Amino acid sequence: MASSLLTAPAAMLTPDGRLAITDWTLSADKTHLNHGSYGAVPLLAQEMQQRLKAKMDANPCTWFMGQAVTLATTRAEIASFLRVEQDDLALVPNASAGVSTVYNSLPFGDGAEIVTTDHSYGAVLEGARRVAREHNGQVRVAVVPLEADAALTLELVMAQVNERTALIVIDQISSATARSFPIVEIARAAKALGVPLLVDGAHAPGALAEPVPDFEGFWVGNLHKFACAPRGTAAVVARGPLRAHLHPLIDSWGFPHSFPESFDHVGTQDITSWMSAKASFETIETRYGWDACRNYAGALAGYGQSIVQDAFTAMTGIDATVDVGMPVAHLRMIRLPQGLATTHEDSHAVRAFVSDALDFETAITTFGGNGYLRLSAHLYNTPGDYEAFAERAVPALVRLAQSH
Repeated sequence: MASSLLTAPAAMLTPDGRLAITDWTLSADKTHLNHGSYGAVPLLAQEMQQRLKAKMDANPCTWFMGQAVTLATTRAEIASFLRVEQDDLALVPNASAGVSTVYNSLPFGDGAEIVTTDHSYGAVLEGARRVAREHNGQVRVAVVPLEADAALTLELVMAQVNERTALIVIDQISSATARSFPIVEIARAAKALGVPLLVDGAHAPGALAEPVPDFEGFWVGNLHKFACAPRGTAAVVARGPLRAHLHPLIDSWGFPHSFPESFDHVGTQDITSWMSAKASFETIETRYGWDACRNYAGALAGYGQSIVQDAFTAMTGIDATVDVGMPVAHLRMIRLPQGLATTHEDSHAVRAFVSDALDFETAITTFGGNGYLRLSAHLYNTPGDYEAFAERAVPALVRLAQSH
């Protein structure tokens, strides 16, 4: 399996069939299996950002006075990549900023309730709780089993909706559990009831060919994960009448304008990451092709999942397979040995152990009191990365669990 390199795009191979990845500057001291948290930025995009920073520093007066015009062009480039209309998109530093923008902009009434699920990203959930407290309302959390299919997921989410529901917040791809949600079906049901929908699409750009579903409401997504843009690049897409309420988190000189132009005035914020995003998209498209990238990452993640979970199962005698009802190609879940990462705080400690002692960068998550390893894959990964994890990290994690 390893010698075939799965179905690596031709541009990744030397004439003798070996991998020849020269577009990344990741440290060779660590094996990077956590692209789902922090994507690797192509070298060409890094170089472009440095040139833009030099231009900004050479004449900041001219740079910042012309920033709004520059951002209009940058929005068009990113909108094209996401396959949405330019006038439906504004740029923000990250998906959490996009979520906070919606929370702080919508006209919530007294007693307003927000519906979400137990897969929601922690910061997104806490923001919803803040809004609910401020309006004497509450957050209603739909408990969705990890193995739930689309029909059951839709039923459980909509069961929490009532006449006080002011917003539904749903992951497109959940961070802790690496599963997708039936966004189009939930959007259709929400619209029938007149309830706004906010989709947390933090993990969707680049990973999905059509990252922004066709629905009326709000979508936020990070471009610094699978799409490989420089860190701090994200978008909020708004469609429908409620978009008129959206305003930037920071009041600036965009106040005479409405969405999305009002978001183009960001004062002295460094926007070079946004301006360099196009170089990341084009590097992958021209050298490898986005479809080939997604196919390779999906196949490689599946291979990695198979050998790592089999290694855990063989050493513990307990099946490490995770039943994910709506799985994601490039993100895979593996059950950790009992006693590891059973709380959010413990998951951070296990991740640090794997990084510091074993030299693997991974995502360790917790859900329902169980610990999980979330594997990622991208172009710079090879089958050998996951084989090495199975050989070196799995025994160490089993020993760590046994010592607890």
